[in-house]
Amino acid sequence: MALTAKQRSRRARIAAHASWANTADRQGRTASATASFLARFEKQVDPLGVLEPEVRTTMALHARRAYMLQLAERSAKARARGAGDG
Repeated sequence: MALTAKQRSRRARIAAHASWANTADRQGRTASATASFLARFEKQVDPLGVLEPEVRTTMALHARRAYMLQLAERSAKARARGAGDG
């Protein structure tokens, strides 16, 4: 018998929590993804690769913070719409 969407979601959540429960080095597990995510912003702020690495990293961190704040703003607006506030 096929699983419902709720059942699949619940099983996936169980598996994810079990996996993280067995992960001692959390930063090591996500290091590759974190580096790739920051590289996206480094390419955004310095597409030609001409900046000094320290400057590029600083600018990329600010670009990432701006991106996260934009996501937070969109999320707040969506929650407000859902609550009927706006």
